[in-house]
Amino acid sequence: MGVNSKIEWTHHTFNPWWGCLRISPACKHCYAETWAKRVGMNDLWGKDAPRRFFTDAHWREPLKWDRDAAAAGERRRVFCASMADVFEDRRDLNEARERLWALIEATPNLDWLLLTKRIRHVRKLAPWSGKWPENIWLGTSTENQNWLEKRVDHLLQHNVVVRFVSAEPLLGPLNLRPWLQAPGSAVPGINWVIAGGESGPESRSMNPAWPEDLRDQCNEANVPFHFKQWGHWAPEELIAEGISARAQRIDVVGRDGAIIRLVKVGKAKGGRELGGTTWDQVPVISGSLLR
Repeated sequence: MGVNSKIEWTHHTFNPWWGCLRISPACKHCYAETWAKRVGMNDLWGKDAPRRFFTDAHWREPLKWDRDAAAAGERRRVFCASMADVFEDRRDLNEARERLWALIEATPNLDWLLLTKRIRHVRKLAPWSGKWPENIWLGTSTENQNWLEKRVDHLLQHNVVVRFVSAEPLLGPLNLRPWLQAPGSAVPGINWVIAGGESGPESRSMNPAWPEDLRDQCNEANVPFHFKQWGHWAPEELIAEGISARAQRIDVVGRDGAIIRLVKVGKAKGGRELGGTTWDQVPVISGSLLR
C-alpha cells in the first residue's frame, strides 16, 4: 500500500490482498509478481496459489486518507489494486472484496480507481447493478487492439463517473476512436487514457508511433491523456548523456516512415516526455458528474 504513491496518476495505492494469475500478454513480465518475490512473497501467483490478506490496521489507512482529503478540501485518487486484480473470481477473495466495497462507500472524499484485466467479471462481482457510487472510476487494461476489443464493451456497460483505459505496457497500436467520449458526454465512452512502455530487464519495446497516435486520438476527442513512461526502452534522441556504447539498440519505423533508434536505458533515464511535453492530464469532476 502506498500513502504517497510513486505512480504518477494517483495519490495513493491500496491492495485488499496480494496475488494474481496471469491472463494475457501484458502479464508476461508482471511487475507486481516481481516485486512480491523481491520482498520474499514467492508463492502468491497462479491459479492455486494462496493470496496474502491484511490486518485491520491496513484497512484503516484509507479512512485516514479520506479525513485528510476532507480537511484539505480536495479529492484524492486511490489506485486499487497494484498487487492484485479486484475482480479475480475466487471464492476465498469474496470476504475481502465485500469489505472493499464497504470501504469505498465509507470514503466519499477519495476517488477509487478500480483497474482490471477481468472487466467481464465486474457485473457478477460488483454489488452495484445500476448507478455506481460517485467516487468510483472503472478502468480496464488493454495492451493491444485484440485485447481492447475483448474488453471495452464490458467496460461501457457500467454507469460510473469515469471510464478509463490503461494501455501499459503498450505492446501494439490502438484505435480508440470509436469509444472516446469527452468528460461530461451523455454517451457512454472512454473518458481517460493512460499509456506507457514496459519496464524491467526483460521488457518489450514500444514504438513511439503508438503513444503518439493515442495522444492525438485523445486530443481530437477532448479526452484527457496521461503518458506514464517510456519504460526501459526510449528513443535515443531523448537521452542527453550517459548511454553506454554497449547498451542494446533496435530500430523501428515511425509514423512518418523515418527510422527511430530505441535504446535500452532503464525507466529513470527514459523519462516521460512525449513530443517534448509531459502529459499529466486527469479527468476533473466539477459541477455535474461525468458520464
